[in-house]
Amino acid sequence: MKVSYHGHSVVKIETNGKTILIDPFITGNDLTDLKVEEVKPDVIILTHAHGDHLGDTVELAKKHDALVIANFEVATYLSWKGLNTHGMSIGGAYEFDFGKVKMTQAFHGTGMVTENNEIIYGGMPAGILFMAEGNTVFHAGDTGLFSDMKLIGERHPIDLAFLPIGDNFTMGPEDAALAAEFLGAKQVVPIHFNTFPPIKQDPHAFVNMLKNNQGRVLEAGEVIEL
Repeated sequence: MKVSYHGHSVVKIETNGKTILIDPFITGNDLTDLKVEEVKPDVIILTHAHGDHLGDTVELAKKHDALVIANFEVATYLSWKGLNTHGMSIGGAYEFDFGKVKMTQAFHGTGMVTENNEIIYGGMPAGILFMAEGNTVFHAGDTGLFSDMKLIGERHPIDLAFLPIGDNFTMGPEDAALAAEFLGAKQVVPIHFNTFPPIKQDPHAFVNMLKNNQGRVLEAGEVIEL
């Protein structure tokens, strides 16, 4: 399994002959190395419906007939746009031919902003547990710190966790460091930082807070093999 980071909260997983993109915010993301015209996902997984996570989902899914996995409300909305979707909800898991996906809680907002300055309800935000080839990857989505992260780590031993550190909209570095301790992940990668002025952070300072050398800062496009 190859897992790579691509700026903001964009994560790519290559496993079982499939390419999976989590939160494909490419257009407008100055920190990504990806280009919409070059990415060919088989599957897109969304943590929630904010524009910096929903990103280029519609264009990519239509172009490549990608399966979109999201919470029930977002999946339903995107199905009305002609996408192939699979709706889920918090606590639910589903075994796909490329791996198992389980949605965990995340404490954040959600919703899609229209051109008419309306906000469409986007269901509950989520974290994503992805399990394949004997490995478990956790993408926390956008979230604040919560104590049940201990339960997530106890129930699902995590090989690699992606945690937001930007503060303002999500956990800041100190809370994310405690989240890493709660989760007990073997490796922890910071995400959701430096894309916009309110979430300016030093990822290396965050990694230095972590115990047992479990932290790793990834540059856009850098790969971890599990």
